[in-house]
Amino acid sequence: MNGHVGPSNGVTVDEGDARHEQPYAVHNGPSSSTGHPVNGFAQPSPYQMHNEAIVHHLFHAGFQTGNYADTVLHVLQNMYRLHAIILSRSPFLAHLMSTSPQTGGQRTIVVHLENEPEVTHEGFAIAMGYLYSAESLNSLRPENARAVLAAACLLGGMEDLCGYAYELCRQSISVENISEWLEFVEAIPSSDGTSTPIEPHQMPQPHRTAVFGPYAQRLRDDVFHFLVVRLPAILNVNSASTPATPQVEGATPSDAGRDTLLHIYARVPFDLFKAAVESPTFQIGSDQARFKFAKDAIELRKKGIARGQGAEETVVLAFGGGNFGGSAVHVTRKLRKRPLWKVNS
Repeated sequence: MNGHVGPSNGVTVDEGDARHEQPYAVHNGPSSSTGHPVNGFAQPSPYQMHNEAIVHHLFHAGFQTGNYADTVLHVLQNMYRLHAIILSRSPFLAHLMSTSPQTGGQRTIVVHLENEPEVTHEGFAIAMGYLYSAESLNSLRPENARAVLAAACLLGGMEDLCGYAYELCRQSISVENISEWLEFVEAIPSSDGTSTPIEPHQMPQPHRTAVFGPYAQRLRDDVFHFLVVRLPAILNVNSASTPATPQVEGATPSDAGRDTLLHIYARVPFDLFKAAVESPTFQIGSDQARFKFAKDAIELRKKGIARGQGAEETVVLAFGGGNFGGSAVHVTRKLRKRPLWKVNS
């Protein structure tokens, strides 16, 4: 039983109705693109049912229980009894198995994740389970989707799981968790190769995003779209209707939404902040309103994210039309000059 209570490899998958609640359809076996019966059989066909029964057995008796395992995998203080023929679906694990010694018909491999903090035990277990069966998707939730995406990217060979996890990540970005997403994207270089300057104690941070490959930039773009388009709409900034966020006492509806938006933008990395404020899709009113918003946000940023970085952020408004790449509002950052000390002889 692999030393675990319940499912021996530590993953519990809800059965029954749970598989019908997952947001993504998983198709096994042959099917007809027209929806007509295949080879004269109504769906599901007998061999689809047969294949599903085999996969179900592999997942529960193989992955969850570890029966007849020929490979022991150690990761994050956990041990799994698994099967080389299934693990070989992952290029990452296939390489580890090919370079690990085999003793008495059993192979032991160790996965080191010390430099991959985004890959959690839960995310890794779900991705490993997906090598056996799509039933693993029943454990995919907004709270663990990013960890599953990181693990799937690391293991390789499962672009469909990456797609499911990425889409759930994209859909889950909200006012409530935007701070976590801003922390995540802070270390991701922008599309032009630049990134927000970070303090020396933050230097290991870029490693946490490298595992995501192309999905890192896609998530960064999704966070940007949320900040520029969806967030002002959610907060009803520049709208007469009641905002989605609770109002502060004595504030008008527009004041409450604008205040929330300001405090979020006060924590946005500079390159995203600049691009968002200058974007024509950032619709919060006139150019003057956008300029005033950027100015107020910069004042808040001086007390927080921009403090102590040795740089000064400013915003200017071009009257009579945009002169800064089509935007009338332009945000800059320049290094503060160090004071010169005069030594008296």
